[in-house]
Amino acid sequence: MIDSHTHLTSCAPPPEELVAAAERVGVRRMLTVGTDSDSCRAALRIAEDFPQVYAAIGRHPNHATGFDDADLAELKALAAHPRCRAIGETGLDFYRDSADPDDQRRAFSAQITIARNADKPLVVHLRDPERSEDAVAEAFATLDDQAEGVPVILHCFSTGPAWAERAAERGWYCSFAGNLTYPKSEPIREAAALVADDRLLVETDSPFLSPQPMRGKPNQPANVVATAERLAEVRGVAYGDLERAVEANAARVFGW
Repeated sequence: MIDSHTHLTSCAPPPEELVAAAERVGVRRMLTVGTDSDSCRAALRIAEDFPQVYAAIGRHPNHATGFDDADLAELKALAAHPRCRAIGETGLDFYRDSADPDDQRRAFSAQITIARNADKPLVVHLRDPERSEDAVAEAFATLDDQAEGVPVILHCFSTGPAWAERAAERGWYCSFAGNLTYPKSEPIREAAALVADDRLLVETDSPFLSPQPMRGKPNQPANVVATAERLAEVRGVAYGDLERAVEANAARVFGW
């Protein structure tokens, strides 16, 4: 199994404990994701230390305030690191007001360009206030306009089946996290059932979004198995078949 999106730099246990715990349950590859300058550099250091770990570097929309040419130059340099296998997470987050929307848009567009020039996939974060789809709709339009030819991963896919269908039309990857397992997450499960086998990924987003059996405790990469087991049930397939599919998809998109 793989974890397509974790934040090892935000987890309380040290990386060696997290990687060992993941290995014990069969999680053999993981992508640790940077969200700002410090966490991107730390993610690359962890990826240098553990062969099971690769890194994504980017500027999270909640950390996009004041994004400028110096930030762009830094991301370009970090993207060239051999252990960097994706750009992001980037995108739009209108749920929180911690970064001006125009700063988010500027950082998002810049990272689309970096991903294209570096020939690496783009990890996209989308979050709206309740009952709003403004960020999702705008991000889809931005990607349609600017990201042709860039592999797109919709991380922690949390919108409904209609958006899953639109992502499928574009050939984008959809990655599902622990919130898929929550009792009230039926729209996410409906979306998960629609994603093509070759565009499906699974993640923890640890230390956040622990799956239902571990809910209330900090998440970690080992817990991706619980989410994958529920995802297999939703899709009506054996766990082993789902495991082979998501491992192949991750190997293809991340080149590991």
